Formats: sequence, C-alpha cells, structure tokens
Amino acid sequence: MTPQEFETSLKKGIIPTVCFLYGEEQFLVERAVNMLLERAIDQSLKDFNFNVYYGNESKGVDIIDAAQTLPMFAERRAVLVKRAEQLKADALDVLLPYVKNPASGTCLLLTGTKIDQRKKFFLEFKKLGVLVEYKRFYDNKLSGFIQTEAVAQGKPIETAAAELLAELIGNNLQELSSQIEKLVVYAGTKQRITVDDVRTMASSSKAFTAFELAKFLSLRDLPNSIRSLDALFLHGEDAPMIIGALTSHFRKLWRVRELLDKKMQLADIGRELNINAFFLGDIVTQARNFPRRELKRIFEEFYRCDVASKTGGGQSYSLLHGMTMGICTGGW
Repeated sequence: MTPQEFETSLKKGIIPTVCFLYGEEQFLVERAVNMLLERAIDQSLKDFNFNVYYGNESKGVDIIDAAQTLPMFAERRAVLVKRAEQLKADALDVLLPYVKNPASGTCLLLTGTKIDQRKKFFLEFKKLGVLVEYKRFYDNKLSGFIQTEAVAQGKPIETAAAELLAELIGNNLQELSSQIEKLVVYAGTKQRITVDDVRTMASSSKAFTAFELAKFLSLRDLPNSIRSLDALFLHGEDAPMIIGALTSHFRKLWRVRELLDKKMQLADIGRELNINAFFLGDIVTQARNFPRRELKRIFEEFYRCDVASKTGGGQSYSLLHGMTMGICTGGW
C-alpha cells in the first residue's frame, strides 16, 4: 500500500488491525502514526487503551499480551512498537501467529526505518497486514510537497515561492513544515504565500546566507561573497555544509552551461532541468559567467576544500576564503 492510499483509507475511517509503517522519511512516518492514533482510539481514554514498546528492548510475548487485552470503556485499543526493525528473531516468531489472527479490538502498529522484506515475518506481514514505506523525497518532488503542505496548513503558496523554499531548506521535511507554518502566519490576510514572503522570513537564517553566498559567487561579486562567508562562520556554520550548498548550486549551473553550449533555447532549458521561469533568467546569467573548463576547476576546488576541512588539512575559514577569491577573480 502506498502512503497516499493508506492515508486516504484512514480518512475514510478504515483502521487496520495490524500495520507497519517504515522508511527513511521519519517525519512522514511520525505524522502517519499520529493520524492513525487520532482515529484508532478515544483520546479521552488513551491512558487506558494505549501501550508503547521499543523493538530493541521488548519481548514478543509482552507485545502480544498488550494486543490481546480487551479495550477499556472503548471500541478499540492501540499498541505501538517503535524501532520494530530491531525486534529479535524470537520476538518476530512470537508475533507472527498474532499477525495471522489479530484481535479485532486492537490496532497493532509497528514503526521503523529499514526492514528486510526477505524475512518470513515481513513476507507474511505484507500478505496479511498493512505495510507502508515512506521513501525519502527526491529534490524534484519537494516543491509539490511544499505546495500540498501549505494548503493543508491553511494558505496556498506560489510555485516559485515553493521552489525557493526548497532551494533554501533542502530535503528536510520537518524543517520545511516548520517554515511553512511560520510563512502561513507571516502572510496574514494575503491570499497566498509569495516569493517575497519566503525571502523576508528566511533572510536571517543560515540557509539563506548559504544561498546568498552561492548567488554572489556565481555573479563573481567578491565583496558580497566575503560578507556572506563571514556571516556563515559568525553563525557557527561548518565548512562541509557550506561546501555542500555551493556544490548543489554550481552543479545546476554546470548543467545549464552544457545546454547553453548545445544552443538550446532558454525555455527548453527550463523544461529540461525543471527550473521555474521565475528563476531561469538569473540562473542562465550566472551559468554564462563560467565556461565548463572553469566549472571543472571549481569542483576540484570544492573537493579539495571539503577533504581538507574534514581531515585537518587547513583552517576552514582560510580554505573557503581562498576558494571564494579564486571563484570570483578566476585567479587560481
């Protein structure tokens, strides 16, 4: 079952008797858990009808005993097993007969990160229970997530604003959701969240400063590049994070540069690389500042600085200051 199918079934009031939610995107797993529990049990009687266990410290028999206990003054009880991928083999053997014949008045919910679907327990669980994987979002899906999340929190967001927020925050759904919540409040009576709203709200964050540094480097603006770099170090940001943000930005410039060299039309470049028209002009302008041979040299410098910063091969600020000078002046 897909996450969308699972959440749709919950909204229809369909509560599974046995369910396993897992995946790398733990923010979505936790949200699905909360959605299920809100519907599965009477919240006013939660203290009587809810048990939590941890796979790394629980025995199968304890979980089964709780699952087979009748609900008190309610239609249903819930048993949650966190870190269920850490349940030992003997615990899984104890649980398997229950999965085949679960109590109708209990929702047994297991959660984890990664499971081995080749194991007998999971092969059987997939046939008998609800098994849902929450995969990590690819970058090209983040804008869609942001737009859906913004509507769910009470206010739509412009596509360009969603893409800017994804660029600033990256693949951290917890942080994205938190920023969207702030933006909904900040936008006030506006009909939708705009690019300017995102820029204003993010202007004091380290993520925005890293974004600014990438932009100023791409424009070969040395004074503002140094100012942004100084601000990042002043806020305690480490070199690997900064280099990671720059690498992501310059990777996009390299791809644009390749298509420019192939004489591709700007609109086609936007479609090919999924770049919003609102940002396309700026990115193309930046890409034209760097021939591919120079981009290759820049990536070699990113790699050198990253390794050196992690292995003690130099002071981080000095490394990145030299890198900044090289990119802006071309004086390697």
